[in-house]
Amino acid sequence: MARPSAPKPHKDDDERQIITTNRKARHDYTIIETFEAGIELRGTEVKSLRDAKAQLVDSYAMVEGGQLYLRNAHIPIYDPASYSNHEPTRTRRLLMHRAEIRRLQTRLDESGLTMVPLSLYFRRGRVKVELAIVKGRRTYDKRAKLDERRSRKEIRGIMRGERPE
Repeated sequence: MARPSAPKPHKDDDERQIITTNRKARHDYTIIETFEAGIELRGTEVKSLRDAKAQLVDSYAMVEGGQLYLRNAHIPIYDPASYSNHEPTRTRRLLMHRAEIRRLQTRLDESGLTMVPLSLYFRRGRVKVELAIVKGRRTYDKRAKLDERRSRKEIRGIMRGERPE
């Protein structure tokens, strides 16, 4: 009698097709925790995202009435759709389990914490959002981070035998 084989992993299990990233968020905030959420979209929004047209700058997520929402994310209108298009910066519902949303709400009740999207991507044909609980970074922290990055780059160059400028 043949033994049943273990299920084969889907070829796209960990493969992400990145649509857009929020690089400014990584500069402006200190990331405390990241997690993934689904997003409720209309058909024209998905088609616009397949063209990799979206912007996450100035967008944020919030819990309201036990639901998780993404605000100010800009998904441009899909030109071929004509009259059945969507509002580019409409509020979109994010999909997570109720217990996870409650846990996030307790974290966000702490002072100075907020939730921002870091990236939008396709996984197994579905659009997902990588969210992060973050704390705002002060201007001097941003400068220190840039100085640290610059010095690491110089050290790498010296280790490779390049001359400093």
